[in-house]
Amino acid sequence: MPKERLQKIIARAGITSRRKAEAYITEGRVRVDGKVMSELGAQADLSTQVVEIDGYGRVEPEEGVYILLHKPPHVVCTVSDPERRTTVIDLLQNSRAQGSRNYEGMLPRVYPVGRLDYDTQGAILLTNDGELSQKLLHPRHHVPKVYMAKVQGHPEESELKKLRDGVYVGDPKRPGHGFRTKASGVRVAKRGPNNTWIEITLAEGRNHQVKRMCEAIGHRTSRLIRIEFAGLDVNDLPPGGWRFLTKAEVAALRQW
Repeated sequence: MPKERLQKIIARAGITSRRKAEAYITEGRVRVDGKVMSELGAQADLSTQVVEIDGYGRVEPEEGVYILLHKPPHVVCTVSDPERRTTVIDLLQNSRAQGSRNYEGMLPRVYPVGRLDYDTQGAILLTNDGELSQKLLHPRHHVPKVYMAKVQGHPEESELKKLRDGVYVGDPKRPGHGFRTKASGVRVAKRGPNNTWIEITLAEGRNHQVKRMCEAIGHRTSRLIRIEFAGLDVNDLPPGGWRFLTKAEVAALRQW
């Protein structure tokens, strides 16, 4: 096995993200064969050398785990919650995977890839592959996220065009500050007597972005569902249901 940068080894082992692994290194917490390595360019071969982290112990190669979960509303996308709300990890621990099952009774530690709002439901990935997680979240890879937003009223075509072309979104906590969204895929999926379902495809992901975009054109969002992330949809999963990804799906994720 060729040598790799220590931060990559640590992230791939599922211990933490590459960014936090870099902090461990610069803080002098990482040793290779007993020698402290504090330079970010330091490398090691995990098949022939011993890599250790203070406070954690020896780094062992861990098989990648990749899970797609249909998050219900009122569930938080964290490993634990100080308010004792239900987390995505609770859902994994309290139910069984649909379809092909692996790691039954001994599921390795996994972490959500990004976040969904507390009241938003839909597709969320969980994995112990810190490197892949970081890549999927990085803006330069333009990983698509598809949402269905139920908004009040009936947006006019001119308003929908603003969403497609990019709309300025202000920051309610910082008057005079905000950002302009990038071009988005937008189409009307269904119109009701008093509301409209809009499908919105984003290649970026800012805090509460879809809700803030809809509010920017004068239509409040009453319900939000992420139906697809990175080409993976939850059409076959009920809220709260989850499954392991296939090897083909994992390979497709790496292509982003």
